[in-house]
Amino acid sequence: MNRPAPSDGSPASPPDPAPPRLLLLAHGSRQPRWARPFEQVLERLRAGRPEVEAELCFLESMSPRLSQALEACAVAGQLDLLVVPLFLGSGTHLAEDVASQVEAACGRHPGLRVRVMPAAGDSPLLGQALADYALGCLDATPTR
Repeated sequence: MNRPAPSDGSPASPPDPAPPRLLLLAHGSRQPRWARPFEQVLERLRAGRPEVEAELCFLESMSPRLSQALEACAVAGQLDLLVVPLFLGSGTHLAEDVASQVEAACGRHPGLRVRVMPAAGDSPLLGQALADYALGCLDATPTR
């Protein structure tokens, strides 16, 4: 027979809060195959952290667009969002386009909490990966 453990009178600690839903944001292209590397990032993320809810969205030319993803999350009750821009650098898209879409979504859904991270290219990790890639190209035979 299973019995509950005796209580020492101290309140139970609250469960760890769920991580925010990740919105991996890529620029977008009219070429469908352009999205493949970003889809692979999402696949790797899901394989490494299956408990984290994540999806890929785009600023333009592909679906879902960031504005659509923000809206869908809010309507589904997913109110804690982390936008991770998979851009090589920060610029007008992050400073203006993304910011205005996030502001508009938060205006429509007052409980929505959206945090936007710096561009992936601002991370020293990505800088090192790109340098390693470039150095590896020294020994590679170009294909045409």
